[in-house]
Amino acid sequence: MINLQDLTQQFLPITLAEMSSVKLMNRTDTKFVTTEERLCQFLSLATDDYFIQEIDGERNMEYDTTYWDTPQFDMYMQHQWGHVNRQKLRFRTYVSSHLQFMEVKTKNNHGRTKKKRIEVTDMDLMGDDEKLRFIGQHLRYDAAVLHPAIRNHFCRITLVNRAKTERLTIDSNLHFDNMVSGHTLGMGELVIIELKRDGICFSPVLQLLRQLRIHPHGFSKYCMGSALTNPALPLNRFKRKLIEINKIINSNPLYI
Repeated sequence: MINLQDLTQQFLPITLAEMSSVKLMNRTDTKFVTTEERLCQFLSLATDDYFIQEIDGERNMEYDTTYWDTPQFDMYMQHQWGHVNRQKLRFRTYVSSHLQFMEVKTKNNHGRTKKKRIEVTDMDLMGDDEKLRFIGQHLRYDAAVLHPAIRNHFCRITLVNRAKTERLTIDSNLHFDNMVSGHTLGMGELVIIELKRDGICFSPVLQLLRQLRIHPHGFSKYCMGSALTNPALPLNRFKRKLIEINKIINSNPLYI
């Protein structure tokens, strides 16, 4: 059976410069959860419709992300309570390029996600006027009380459709390190696919995913990772999703 690395080499490459028109900072997102085996089946069918992002010869790049929250985990709880207007604050590092960004993601009640970010060199907030100004402009929470909550590490493949109207990110080899509880967790064969597009436009990927019986399934890395690695947090709203994920990766189930 052809492996993931070989499959990524079958796509035509696209550079960061060529992707400049596909930033999608104000977008709709649809997530899907599957396994590496099913992902390989999908990639073998998608080569004619998508480019693959390539940077310095790499096509499956490492990401390292740290999410911050308040002492009461307000950002987590907003999701747990089902609030549609919610935010996340994270520091994301692109491991290969050593670039780091501080990002605020805001999801509104129309299902659209807006992302604001600035490039940074570290995660220190206090005494950094630029970071504090950015948080004051875009985040609803007081920077003085924020702290690192959970870190995740994963590998990402990014596909762009030929019309350059959408991006598809594919995350695998996902690991969580909870910075509050000290617990760690690897997600095994779990794969998260996210379709990001500007509005509702035709997407060749949807037909392929339906063909492989890969269905939409919400998965917030921050919330699901926190629910799995911090026993002090309530997980009522996420328990059904965790059970469904266990069924998808039943060869190596997670603890709930």
